[in-house]
Amino acid sequence: MNLHAIRAIYAFEMARTWRTLFQSIVSPVISTSLYFVVFGAAIGSRIQEVDGVSYGAFIVPGLIMLSLLTQSLSNASFGIFFPRFTGTIFEVLSAPASYFEIVVGYVGAAATKAMLVGVIILVTANLFVDMRIEHPLWMVLFFVLTAVTFSLFGFIIGIWAKNFEQLQFVPLLIVTPLTFLGGSFYSIRMLPEFWQTVTLFNPVVYLVSGFRWSFYGQADVGVGLSLAMTLVFLAASLGVVAWIFKTGYRLKS
Repeated sequence: MNLHAIRAIYAFEMARTWRTLFQSIVSPVISTSLYFVVFGAAIGSRIQEVDGVSYGAFIVPGLIMLSLLTQSLSNASFGIFFPRFTGTIFEVLSAPASYFEIVVGYVGAAATKAMLVGVIILVTANLFVDMRIEHPLWMVLFFVLTAVTFSLFGFIIGIWAKNFEQLQFVPLLIVTPLTFLGGSFYSIRMLPEFWQTVTLFNPVVYLVSGFRWSFYGQADVGVGLSLAMTLVFLAASLGVVAWIFKTGYRLKS
C-alpha cells in the first residue's frame, strides 16, 4: 500500500480545512448550536421529558447525527468534485496510487473533518445540558461508521454531479429533510401508528436511533437492526465506488 499517496491526499484536504476554518468548522458548529437553542427553548418548554430524558439532552444525539451526515456528504462531495471541475483529477489518477488509496485519502479526510465538527458539538452541548453516554464504545462505533459511510456516499455524489447545483441537490433536498423526519428532534413513538410505519422506511431513523441508544439506552428500533442497516449502506456505497473506478464513470472523460 502506498501510504505516501494516502498521506499526501489526506494532508492536502485537511490543509484546505484549516485555510477555510470558519466555513469548514465554525459555521456548522454555530448553525447546530442555534438549532439546539431554538428547539430546546421553543419545544423544550412544552416537552419536559422524552422517555425519562430531558428534551434538551434528548435532541443532542440527533443534532450530532444531523451535523455528521451533512458535513460528511458536503466535505467528501466537494473534495472530489473540485478536482474534476478544475481538471486536476487526471494528475491524481495518473499518479502511482491505486484507486483504493485515492478513496482512502479523500474519504478519510472528509470523515475526519465531519467527526471533528461532531466532537465540538458534543462538547458544546455538554455545556448546555446534563447528558450521559451509557455505551461509549457503541457511540464511537456508530459515530465512525456513519462518518465513513456518508463520506463514501458524498464521494459518489461528487463523481455524479456535473455542476455545483447537482452537488448540492442530494444533501439539501434529500438527506437534510430525511434527517429532520428521522427522529432527530422527537421519538417516532410520538407519531400516530400509521406514520410510525411510514417512518421506518427512512434509513436515517436507524442511524439516529442507534446513536441515541448509545447515549441513553433507549431506541425507537433495535440497536442490532440499526447497526445492520448502517453496515448495509456502507457495503452498498463501497460497491458503487468500486464500480465507478472499474468503469471510469465520469472520471476518464
